Amino acid sequence: MTLRIIPERFLPHVQGVLRIATALLFLQHGTAKIFGYPHVAMFDGLKLMSLLGVGGLLELFGGLLMLVGLFTRPVAFVLSGEMAVAYFMFHGGEQFWPILNKGELAALYCFVFLFFAVAGPGKFSLDKE
Repeated sequence: MTLRIIPERFLPHVQGVLRIATALLFLQHGTAKIFGYPHVAMFDGLKLMSLLGVGGLLELFGGLLMLVGLFTRPVAFVLSGEMAVAYFMFHGGEQFWPILNKGELAALYCFVFLFFAVAGPGKFSLDKE
């Protein structure tokens, strides 16, 4: 006997909602870096062809593609890699534990995007799977 509060038939719908919510949250990082909105002081004067600038472009365009569910699997794979690089380059060297090195969000995004690279977009996407 299994306890299922949400029946399995709703999995594609919940997966789609997770993709959209993740994309909207992720997009903020790209817009903050590229457009300065919302304003994050640490991104003032960011050069587009710097490591953070390229990351911002990936976050902006990758976030938009994830939001609409277009090319979801390859985009999610690239974004998962970006977040792994972000974790190890900017967080992992300081402390081992993500709670201490402020890398929890990068690690979580990495695995959520890896999930979408494997599982696909779910419902509400332009990808026809």
